[in-house]
This record gives sequence, C-alpha cells and structure tokens, in this order.
Amino acid sequence: MSVRSELGGALPPAIIFDRIDKRFGAVHANRAIQLAIARGEIHALVGENGAGKSTLMSILFGFYRADSGRILIDGQESRIASPSDAIAYGIGMVHQHFMLVEPMSVADNLLLGHEGGFALGGGRKALLARLDVLARDYDLAIDPDAIVGELPVGLQQRVELLKSLVRDADILVLDEPTAVLTPGEADRLFALLRDLKARGKTIILITHKLREVMAIADRVSVLRQGALVGTYPIAQTHEAALAAAMIGRRVQMPQRADDAPIDTPLLTVQNLSARDARGRIAVMDVSFTLRRGEILGIAGVAGNGQTELLETLAGLRPHERGIVRFTHHDIADASPDDLHALGIRHIPEDRLRYGLVSQFPIWENCLIGADAEESALIDRPAAIDDAAWMMQAYDVRPNNPLLRAGALSGGNQQKLILGREIEQKPQLLLVGQPTRGVDIGAIAFIHHRLLDLRAQGVAILLISVELDEILRLSDRILVMHQGRIAGERRAGETDERDLGLLMAGIA
Repeated sequence: MSVRSELGGALPPAIIFDRIDKRFGAVHANRAIQLAIARGEIHALVGENGAGKSTLMSILFGFYRADSGRILIDGQESRIASPSDAIAYGIGMVHQHFMLVEPMSVADNLLLGHEGGFALGGGRKALLARLDVLARDYDLAIDPDAIVGELPVGLQQRVELLKSLVRDADILVLDEPTAVLTPGEADRLFALLRDLKARGKTIILITHKLREVMAIADRVSVLRQGALVGTYPIAQTHEAALAAAMIGRRVQMPQRADDAPIDTPLLTVQNLSARDARGRIAVMDVSFTLRRGEILGIAGVAGNGQTELLETLAGLRPHERGIVRFTHHDIADASPDDLHALGIRHIPEDRLRYGLVSQFPIWENCLIGADAEESALIDRPAAIDDAAWMMQAYDVRPNNPLLRAGALSGGNQQKLILGREIEQKPQLLLVGQPTRGVDIGAIAFIHHRLLDLRAQGVAILLISVELDEILRLSDRILVMHQGRIAGERRAGETDERDLGLLMAGIA
C-alpha cells in the first residue's frame, strides 16, 4: 500500500516523503524514509537523538539536499533546494534555537527576507496590516516596535511563529517548541496549535516530550537509527510503547532515594547579585546553602536569572556583590581553572558556546578543563584511547573520537560533556539544563548518572526548566522569578502547579 493510500480521503496528503535517503560520510542519517503527513493534522515526529528527525525536516526546509528520493507537496513533486523554495511552497519552520536578531524590533525581524523592495514603507505597511489580522484571528497580538531581545522567551517564540504565519505558511514545522516555556505558556501554545489545525494548517511537531505528544498530536511517527519504525494514531498507542519503539527497549526512569544528604554545607551563597550581558542586574540578593550528597534544584522561566547565577558560580561572569564560599575558600572571583583545582565542575546550559569546540575532534574536546600539567605534553594515542573508552561508558554515538564534536547530535554532545566533567571526580557539580533537547533514553541515562553522584556524596546544583526533572531529582527546590528567590520547597511537598505559580511570581 502506498503512503498516500494509507490516509484515504479525496485530498492528497500535505507532504509525502518518498524513499528519502541521506548520508553524511559514514553516518546514514535517513534510510529510504516513506512517510505521509495528512492535510490539517498535527503529526508528531519522535526518536532518539541522532535518529534522523532533524535531518528529515532540514531536507523538507531546504537546508540539506536528499541523496535520493523525492518530496511531494499536495500531490505534486517539489523542488526544494533552499529555505526560500520551502517558503514558496508554504512551509514555515519554528526552530528550537530562535533565529531572531535580538537588537532589532519585532517588525524588523518579521520583515527580514520579506522587505518588499528597496523602499521599505510599503512592506512595513502590509506587514502591520497582516499582524492586525493575525492578532484578531489567532489571539497573537504583539507590539511590532518592541525590541526582541527585551521580550520574555514566550513572546520571542511568538515572533518565530509569526515569521511563518505572515508569509501564509500552510505547513508548520516546530522543533522542541516547549523547551523553554512554563507549563502555562505550553498550554497556550497548544491551544494555538489546535486553532491553527482547525483552520486547515498542517503541523509537524518534533519533540522528546511524549506526554505532550499524547496531549496534542493526531498521529506520531517514530524514527530509529535513520529508519521509520512506524506511524501510529495517538488513540492506538501510549507513552511506554512509543519510548520502547524509539530506543528498541523498555525505558526505566530512575528515582531519587529518600536518604538525607550529609549535613555538611559545601557551598554557601549570601546576598549574591550579578549583571547580565546588557549590564542589568539579573541576580538580586540570592542566598542558599548546598550540602554534600544533596541535589538543589533551581526552577524558573528562562530569562529570570538562572543562567547568570550559574555562570557567576562557574567563574564565567563577575559578581556585583555578595559572598560565595566553597568549604573554607572564597570563590566569588575565582576563575574556572581555580574552581577546577578545588573540585568544582560545570555542565553549561549552552553546550555549543561553553561546553565544546565544535570544529575540534572529540578526543581534543575530552581534554578541555583537564589539569594543566597533565595536558601540557599530550600523548595523542593514549588521549584517543581514553576518549574512546569514555564514549563507550557514556553511550556517545557514533563511538569515533576522531569525529568533529559538531558532527554529533545534541544529545550525544550532552553525554560527551557529562562524561568529561564526571570523570574529573568533582565534589560540586554545577549543571545547567542537562536534558534540553535530549531523547528519553538519554534522559534516563543522565538522570542515573546524576543520582549516582549524589549517592557518592557529590553536591549538585541543578538548573532546569523541566519541572518533572526538577521534581524527580531534587532534594530541595528554589524557584527564581525576576532575579530573586521566589520560594523554596521540598521535593516531596510540592507539584508542578505549585512551582508554576511561583515561577509566574504568584506566591
């Protein structure tokens, strides 16, 4: 049976991927994928990191060219060689990492690539008229003169979505759209997606959050190692079945033991304040202690000071005032090298900016942050062997330490950084967004490793926007709002609704 006939109905599918195949050297990213996306459905695409989801969508949007196969749009074979071609076919893409120019206004961001000629007045006037229509039809009102970098993350995502809607896109691809949203913002996004679907839009949702798949999608397709495992109506599947289909085995999420941490303060922070990249106070009089064998979770909507707090503690950002002590050491102005010498390691939120040198081979990335004396004279064969061992121990795929770090999928990059930092035997681990954009198998693996460290007496400061992650791993939880600590909870005495209210500034 053809992919078209599977769907039935008089209208052709919105998209048919017909035997799409793509290789990157030895990596077979897409293996003759045969898949149809129905007109007017919300279709989820799930799979492990490196399963081929982003490659397939990048081919659809013109970032890559397939080695073989074809794409049919509304039953007609397409010629998509660039994002401009995709936009002309009515395809829009909302990226996980927003493609916005932060110093520019909302209107200027929306006009980019759609200016309407040398004289911008006509294009701007048409844009403003279109924004009025979208505000009325979809409840997507936004100030066109607002500076994008000053908007909260939920409104920045709205700008990304508007970039597609002002171009009358009929097919929308959303990559991890709730990764930086509060539960309330995610609910509002889902309501919007249902409205878009009701008006005939076709939506492809790439996500690792199976609970969201079950809540919003009509059908779900699973990729594994570049191949299509199957496509399932949501009413005929469940989360455990999808997880098993994604990784080929049953997934068991670890649970934090109820044993109490060692009653020894390891990190003491008193009245700490710090500024953001624009010079504004982002962390305001934050105080807490962290004990050995404790995971202290810090929750909050992205942009409320968590990033600046983590970077200040990791020696990447100067503090404005306050006291930071690690055992008996004053570390308020310590450099990353000073912190490493004391046994403090850091898994950064932004793995590409602060965690890896993407153009360097993996084995060289494994040496970042190593003891200066050890790395002064590098035994290259031994370093490559050590990297290969670590890649195997932390399930980094493909296990080839000579590959560029940038060639790894996001989840495998994260496991590489995790392994490098853990193998340095820290006393204190500062962790930012450890499972952002990571599949369920890698999430379980990372959670196991963090809980193993806790059991060994390591203190962990965990910053995450994933409330289920915070609740599962943390002994205590602090919530940040507008740079301050809005409240403290013990993990067993709170829930996502309670934390969500604190994240919104409602005590």
